[in-house]
Amino acid sequence: MQADTRQGNVMSKKRESRLDRIMGLLETHGFLRLKDAAECLDVSEMTVRRDIAASEDRFTFLGGYISPARKTPGGMGYILDRERAAHSDLKQAASQAAIGLIRPGETVFLDCGTTIPYLASLLPANSDITVICYSMNVAEIVCKKPGTRVIMLGGLYEVSSASFSGPAALETLRGMAINTAFLSAGGVHDERGVSCSNFHEVDIKQLALSRAMTKVLVVDSTKFDSIKPVLFGQLDDFDIVCCDNDIAENHIGQIERAGATLRTP
Repeated sequence: MQADTRQGNVMSKKRESRLDRIMGLLETHGFLRLKDAAECLDVSEMTVRRDIAASEDRFTFLGGYISPARKTPGGMGYILDRERAAHSDLKQAASQAAIGLIRPGETVFLDCGTTIPYLASLLPANSDITVICYSMNVAEIVCKKPGTRVIMLGGLYEVSSASFSGPAALETLRGMAINTAFLSAGGVHDERGVSCSNFHEVDIKQLALSRAMTKVLVVDSTKFDSIKPVLFGQLDDFDIVCCDNDIAENHIGQIERAGATLRTP
């Protein structure tokens, strides 16, 4: 029994050593592919999977990538954890308005942010839907939907929005044919356009808009008259705007002037 205990202690120390090394790599790179982690540690991918599964408080594993379980705030003042809880009822309502636009067998693009995860949670199971996404908080929802094909755009992991960006993500997205793209925004302004908080999101948002047959903006009513640091489009770039029922009359007029259709729950 003492031999078994000693062996267990040795295995535990080896695992902790591997986990510490993974954390060190994550502090440098922000994320890590499973394959690369296994090569760095000189162990099998299955061993790394088991290590990560036993340390859910420290790590997240999704779509072949390892990242820290707790995200560090950063990036143009946009803090994902803080924004997640803000106006959750309105975000849910906007997503309820959007879900009816998805048809079985279609390919859809889901943006990053804290509104789109509500839409992701409403996706029906076993509808042969293909979902293209680039954020961890969306992917962790859609990956659990039975009968759903998920394409996770890779690249550089951006801690501030728990999303990926860069040439690798754009290259993959250029090869996609999208039925409907669902975009979120931090601000919708009559003169300044549609904006977000992070520069790294812009190229992906704009490319998704260019690849989609139908462009949908999913925002709650508090986003109107707000301006964020980075412009990525105008309201007339969208075919449909999905919002909650608290949207003001002047904002309804703004949408109509842009030639878009408003959908509410």
